[in-house]
Amino acid sequence: MYTYKSRVRYSEIGVNGNLTLESLVDYFQDCSTFHSEDIGLGIEYLQERHMVWLMSSWQIVIERYPRLCENIIIGTAPYEFRGFIGCRNFWMETSEGERLAYANSIWSLMDTEKMTPAKPPADMLEGYVLSERLPMDYAPRKIAAPSAGHSQEEMQVKMHHLDTNGHVNNGQHVRIAMDYVPKDFSIRQMRAEYKKQAVLGDRIIPFVAVNDEETLYTVALGGEDGRPYSIVELTGEKKIQ
Repeated sequence: MYTYKSRVRYSEIGVNGNLTLESLVDYFQDCSTFHSEDIGLGIEYLQERHMVWLMSSWQIVIERYPRLCENIIIGTAPYEFRGFIGCRNFWMETSEGERLAYANSIWSLMDTEKMTPAKPPADMLEGYVLSERLPMDYAPRKIAAPSAGHSQEEMQVKMHHLDTNGHVNNGQHVRIAMDYVPKDFSIRQMRAEYKKQAVLGDRIIPFVAVNDEETLYTVALGGEDGRPYSIVELTGEKKIQ
């Protein structure tokens, strides 16, 4: 288990003064990065061995979005390795112990030279001490592609979308998807399934579907070939005015 403390910054809040979903995703991603770096299994370690962890899926549940300047604790713990797959939980709490959000994530370890799955080496398995799985309602990894909905204006991948691996960062997929959700919609769960990498210059065609109750928005970020780079599912409710 790994934790670090922070404080909600002005740059991380929305118009309502609360932490945004995309900033919450960033906190969780940063937490796993800090963990890996602090135990010697970070970016340099992976690059030297021609390996990379690729996100396969996210499930994030939000109980409450913290407000500006609120003190928070962010934590993560790996709980399972099976073959080339690694699973991690995340959570965010107040300094008083209130659970604000929690998450499950599934990752795939890849050989960057062969672009094939790679099993974690012994020192990696030893470094990531496994914890008990976080109690939560675990959703399936796969998300059904929307069959009814509307295509949106095409966009092109720019430099600011990319991370150190040279592809669109996991959090950027969520940011793009959120552009198609009404501003008065309060997101309580986010699921994302990542299917293929998007790189600089790729063209993304969002396809958006919403259920009859307007409590579930599904955004497929598709390529020119019709295959999705990712599918993001946002569940919530309209805010009370």
